[in-house]
Amino acid sequence: MTETYIDPSRENFEAFKTLPRDTPIHMLNLLQYREQAEYPEGHENAGKGWSGRRAYEEYGKTSGPIFRRVGGRIVWRGVYETVVTGPEAMRWHDGFIASYPNASAFFETIKDADYQAAVINRTAALQDSRLVRFGPGEEGEGF
Repeated sequence: MTETYIDPSRENFEAFKTLPRDTPIHMLNLLQYREQAEYPEGHENAGKGWSGRRAYEEYGKTSGPIFRRVGGRIVWRGVYETVVTGPEAMRWHDGFIASYPNASAFFETIKDADYQAAVINRTAALQDSRLVRFGPGEEGEGF
């Protein structure tokens, strides 16, 4: 069975926390949705029959105001087409890059009580995901 990832491991999150917090960051998000969202029993969205994509849309709707408040913005968004270099079994539904003015803004987002309530939609939505931090580089024509 292939390993899947929804939340960061303790080790990965500790490594993230050791990086500078006062520089801009880009967070690459790769998303693979569940066919059917999986909410905990008793959650208000549990009986709605939402797809994973629909649950992720709810996550975006409820976490978006917090993301924007800390200065976050989406700098790139795409829909998966095919893998050119990499495992043939790798499949993503969507991908995007979220830009934060600094890592402290990211921490402010994830510590926000409204965000913490919204993130259950992300967990219910995703079969697999990747979240990778990059420092923004120079744009231009060359590699």
